[in-house]
Amino acid sequence: MVILEMKQVTEAVEAAFARLIPQLTQHSPPPTGEMLAQMAASDQVFIFLAREEDEQGHILGTATLATFMTPTGRHGWIEDVVVDRVARRRGVGRALMQACLELARQLGLREVNLTSRPGREGANALYQEMGFQARQTNVYRYPLD
Repeated sequence: MVILEMKQVTEAVEAAFARLIPQLTQHSPPPTGEMLAQMAASDQVFIFLAREEDEQGHILGTATLATFMTPTGRHGWIEDVVVDRVARRRGVGRALMQACLELARQLGLREVNLTSRPGREGANALYQEMGFQARQTNVYRYPLD
């Protein structure tokens, strides 16, 4: 397996997101090719892909490091971590997370945040094993639609 930053959007990349995002959530549709291209061109959004090292380069999973500035500094969030069902328990999620954390260090971030539903037991166990700590905070959502 190899971890690469998504720099261009191909049909295989679009197909992978069409397959992976429904495994993560039923509340958001997969991104379009145009949306993926915008993210690939952004200097604030970094999408990592885990690929098989075979000839087809089958995409096994993805994770995103999103950064933004506020008056209190530059912040980082890891979002949309998903590993294909057929590739779980092979270290793909850990490798994707390590890629996000390494880039966060290179960018000079002081910390990285993420959220995860309690039902994602495997993901939550991985995050804790990697040293993520539960924060004493409330997360609120205000629906705009």
